[in-house]
Amino acid sequence: MTAFGDHLADTGVSHGLIGPREVPRLWDRHILNCAVVTELLAPEERVADVGSGAGLPGLVIAIARPDLHVTLIEPLLRRVTWLENVCDDLHLSNVTVVRSRAEQCTDIEVDVVTSRAVARLDTLSGWSLPLLRAGGRMLALKGSSAQEEVDEARADLEALGGRRIEVLSVGAGVVDPPTAIVRVEIDERVARTSPKKKKNGSSPSRRAARRKRQQRNENRRK
Repeated sequence: MTAFGDHLADTGVSHGLIGPREVPRLWDRHILNCAVVTELLAPEERVADVGSGAGLPGLVIAIARPDLHVTLIEPLLRRVTWLENVCDDLHLSNVTVVRSRAEQCTDIEVDVVTSRAVARLDTLSGWSLPLLRAGGRMLALKGSSAQEEVDEARADLEALGGRRIEVLSVGAGVVDPPTAIVRVEIDERVARTSPKKKKNGSSPSRRAARRKRQQRNENRRK
């Protein structure tokens, strides 16, 4: 893992994958923040990481858990090239790098789909859930607003077939604050279709959550 951290601090910065100001806090804020997700992964599972970018969390998972097979899905060529070079340098035999958008991957079927700082849940679920086998789960690393995102997107997640939707706090004692992970399971394979929207383009739950945020912002300004 140290060698991966060195890559992030060096070529990760020069390739624009991570900001130079993040280097002093690479371990706590990024590497350990991602590594704790392995607590939720069973032995020898197949994992797809959507929007891998700098390999967070995909490469961290692959390094920490060599028993897993991890597919890194990334559309941008310069990021794909960087990921491939890092995998070669670290001799990672359990990683496959795919240059594609997640919504265009029609031949991938895995146990778990991970992501970090890719998109909001209503969009992310449409990309991630169709990659799962029946009974699989999405693990989306989120920040302090994880529960708010879940409340806003719950109707869309359920419309896609998401079940047992919850926010988990993982890594207490390892990283501070613990990593917030949104877990969504599916019972059956999900077709690659978008959940139905109201005519104004948003679901009632999303509009209600938006009103609550607006009210809080108004109260802060008073």
